[in-house]
Amino acid sequence: MQKIVPHLWFDTQAAEAAKFYTSIFKSSSIKTSSTLDGTPSGSVEMLTIALEGQEFMLLSAGPYFTFNPSVSFLVSCETKEEVDRLWAALHEGGSELMPLGAYPFSEHYVWLQDRYGLSWQLMYNGGTTPAQKITPALMFVGDQCGKAEEAIRFYASVFRGASVDGLLHYGPDEAPDKDGNLKYGAFSLEGQNFSAMDSAYDHHFSFSEAISFMVYCDSQEEIDYYWDSLSAHPESEQCGWLKDKFGFSWQIVPTIMNEMMSSKDPVKAQKVTKAFLKMKKFDIAVLKKASE
Repeated sequence: MQKIVPHLWFDTQAAEAAKFYTSIFKSSSIKTSSTLDGTPSGSVEMLTIALEGQEFMLLSAGPYFTFNPSVSFLVSCETKEEVDRLWAALHEGGSELMPLGAYPFSEHYVWLQDRYGLSWQLMYNGGTTPAQKITPALMFVGDQCGKAEEAIRFYASVFRGASVDGLLHYGPDEAPDKDGNLKYGAFSLEGQNFSAMDSAYDHHFSFSEAISFMVYCDSQEEIDYYWDSLSAHPESEQCGWLKDKFGFSWQIVPTIMNEMMSSKDPVKAQKVTKAFLKMKKFDIAVLKKASE
């Protein structure tokens, strides 16, 4: 099971987006689909999809959060034609952040936002087969600019099986970015690849709950560990959600939750929902009692 799963918050378009993304990425599918009733947002739709073998969770829960480029998904493409094909699909109804073209780091690359506002980086990798097709990329801007390397090392200290795989820094002639800030950093957590960078340009966005990372935990001890390690803003703690010291959102979730919420007994699912809505950090024993 994938340990860390990107979670995407939509207004009402999660099901539509799930169909769209699984139609354009190969080896993709909608794995689960369910409706959760009785939440503060009313009835919400949840879907789990696999894109190129990687899992994502999509949620329709109202117009509370908006995607922005502080988090994007870097797609490693083996051919220029693959870049062009994905660009054509994702660009329709969207916009470009960096135009399709040649760059020092890739001879065929584009950064864009799709019709839902979700950001993608499509990069020709020179024909090599990537170990991981889609890499979540974090961009540290505004008050967080200059903290990307600190964040990488912090996350690597928290998660097991973590490594810092490569760091490239800005030089003195790359203003407005500060000499020594992180131009690109690659790291892995629980065997999954991530990247991060600083950007000193005048961006009018920052990390938001629109994109968070779900961490599946097998025990209460594990939930307690990640909660205590990551949470830095007590006022943001709710229903398994927390914010770390960099303002990024995580969800610390018991693995057994999927089984509880997929129950064909609507009364049982409703009781679990009612129980977890009262929680900040999830309590597995209480959730099991509600389910039983």
